[in-house]
Amino acid sequence: MHADFDRGSEQAQPAETSLLKRREIEAQIAVPLILAFAEKMGRERAFAVARDVIQKLAQAAGREMAKRLGVNDLTTFAKVVRDVWAQDNALEITVLEETDCRLSFDVTHCAYAELYEKLGMKEFGYCLSCSRDAGFAEGFNPRLKLQRTGTIMEGAPHCDFRFNKVE
Repeated sequence: MHADFDRGSEQAQPAETSLLKRREIEAQIAVPLILAFAEKMGRERAFAVARDVIQKLAQAAGREMAKRLGVNDLTTFAKVVRDVWAQDNALEITVLEETDCRLSFDVTHCAYAELYEKLGMKEFGYCLSCSRDAGFAEGFNPRLKLQRTGTIMEGAPHCDFRFNKVE
């Protein structure tokens, strides 16, 4: 959900500016840009380009995070989720399974979704936040794969994160 536009901004320790606050700042820049591009190239294409760029940036942020931490195992990734993604009560997480090969959790409350709603940018929330998750995980460790069937941002009652470490 949550690799940054600037590659070095996600840290294992709480940053001065929380990830939630960063998303608010980014949205106020990104949404007008996406809308302007949509006028020129069409809405679907503009969203696709934005999603592609955001996912690539998320992968780079994941690689940078693993490099900075010096380890890219699932236990460390789980710590990043708790310490960075959920910082400042941005997410309420129920961990279902945490092993060396699998991290499964549900997000039952998402302040990111509330943020985009408050800003009147709900339709952009998935693109700007949720679409980062798989890319960040794969950048962090190319063997991490995310399976998810729904998000709060899309109207599901919870976000079901299922990370598997594949061989």
